[in-house]
Amino acid sequence: MLEGNAERSVEATLGHLRTMDGPVPAQPPTAPLNLEDLYRQHRMRLVRLAILLVDEPATAEDVVQEAFTGLHRNWGKLRDAAAAVGYLRTAVVNGSRSVLRRRKTAREYVPPHAVNARSAESLAMLSSEHQAVVNALSKLPPRQREVLVLRYYGGLSEAEISEAAGISKGTVKSTASRALEALQKAMQPPQ
Repeated sequence: MLEGNAERSVEATLGHLRTMDGPVPAQPPTAPLNLEDLYRQHRMRLVRLAILLVDEPATAEDVVQEAFTGLHRNWGKLRDAAAAVGYLRTAVVNGSRSVLRRRKTAREYVPPHAVNARSAESLAMLSSEHQAVVNALSKLPPRQREVLVLRYYGGLSEAEISEAAGISKGTVKSTASRALEALQKAMQPPQ
């Protein structure tokens, strides 16, 4: 019962919008069909179609403009000029689908985790030497930074670092060694 009511509501609303648009103007059989006439006669109807699909007037206008641009590019390849309206309608629907796909992708995008920046207060409390270490540490590759932080800030043993980072003890040793070398190079004044 509710499904029938919903269908009737949709049909009534869209039917009302269709009557507001008025009848599609008939092209006199003697007049050649051209892009300017199509644009003048069908643009607003196609914009309203796109608005119903994408819910944004500006985006809908862009979709319709792209459809007309595509028709203009392929006007010479059009076999039947009367099929141009069908081509435009299909292009608007496909363009609207593309917009909706891009929106969905944009909504689902989760940016990669950014490294937390230190607050100005915490940096001001450090000596210049400590600030240089913190700055150099931030330039290390993630694994090297993890090993040094776990060792010197966390106070963990090689075995504990190995377990926490999911790497072997030998890798902990070699990574720590390379990290300390890189840190030392990064802290040296430029020559």
